[in-house]
Amino acid sequence: MKAVHFGAGNIGRGFIGLILSRAGYEVIFSDVNDSLVELLREKKAYTVRLANETAETFTVTNVSAINGKQLEAVAQAVDEADLVTTAVGVNILKHIAAGIAKGLEKRVARGAKPLHIIACENAIGGSTQLKEHVYSHLSPALQEQVSQHVAFPDAAVDRIVPIQHNDDPLEVKVEPFYEWVVDESQMIAGFHRIEGIHYVNELEPYIERKLFTVNTGHSVAAYLGYLHGFATIQEAMANLQIAELVQKVMEETGALLINKYGFNPEEHSQYIQQILNRFVNPYLTDEVTRVGRSPIRKLSGNDRLVRPAIQAYELGLFPTYLTMAMAAALLFDEATDPDAVEIQADLQSIGLAQTITKYTGIAQDHPVHAAIMKQFEQFKQAKQQE
Repeated sequence: MKAVHFGAGNIGRGFIGLILSRAGYEVIFSDVNDSLVELLREKKAYTVRLANETAETFTVTNVSAINGKQLEAVAQAVDEADLVTTAVGVNILKHIAAGIAKGLEKRVARGAKPLHIIACENAIGGSTQLKEHVYSHLSPALQEQVSQHVAFPDAAVDRIVPIQHNDDPLEVKVEPFYEWVVDESQMIAGFHRIEGIHYVNELEPYIERKLFTVNTGHSVAAYLGYLHGFATIQEAMANLQIAELVQKVMEETGALLINKYGFNPEEHSQYIQQILNRFVNPYLTDEVTRVGRSPIRKLSGNDRLVRPAIQAYELGLFPTYLTMAMAAALLFDEATDPDAVEIQADLQSIGLAQTITKYTGIAQDHPVHAAIMKQFEQFKQAKQQE
């Protein structure tokens, strides 16, 4: 069996590539990093190390790579694949769509067997978004033919893989915990089940549970940690005030999830504690600038801060701690992050009220907007008094 995976970064190698290799797939990575591609071609293997007391290691073998800039090579790989996966970042999906579309044309022409394409991104409906990008490169007639033999099941993925600098550039350190959930209701009948993937008939509860707990909590730890001058998530979570606020945010999103999906309150409380324990893993060093990066995306209406806040408000649960989190995100003044630089420029040029609306989509007359403004000013005042 052959899997083509787009994105040979730490998540691609340390999470998706590891699981697919252990499930018996030959894994072909597609990436635009020339040196990374060459290394994978040369070594045909790499090491994954767990961030725990025993530092358990796995050697991933039977791997190769193609250069994602070479459209024909990408199309050929997709044509020959038994599975296609991605871990490139949701904003990059549109850039890999042309090569996938070209590969699907080849499959249609030769009557290839059914194919699943799974986007493993931190986004709601990642595979659905990828499908839209791919279909934009296909004629209506080809779209119809592809739809009969190719499925784009959505997925939820969860594993902390920090930025790292190892002596071996292919080695990856990852946390022991992982979760890869796929919506089997969107898959073609008779599909091959992969060990390490959890298949469910309704994905949205799993996606939102993960996004509103893990991703929301992680981001809040990063933004509060940044405000307090901490370099890593572990340092930030060692601060009792920050740890308590992160938990409050997760309890707030938890109330929403319990109300919306009927999750068992006790089980969800245990889930929150599990996530908090992951954030303080002493064998990981995760920089707040990595976790907090791309605040424009994280402040968008369909992501981890605004989406649960508005849903909670509409259910009569005022998002006090989520508005605090959004205010902290607006104060993420990281000069190396283009998103952060843009937000800071807008705060200066158009003011706080318009900046909030521009990035969150929340109208200025909305009570949640007013709460974000109040929290922002409180943070600014506290910084001035330090």
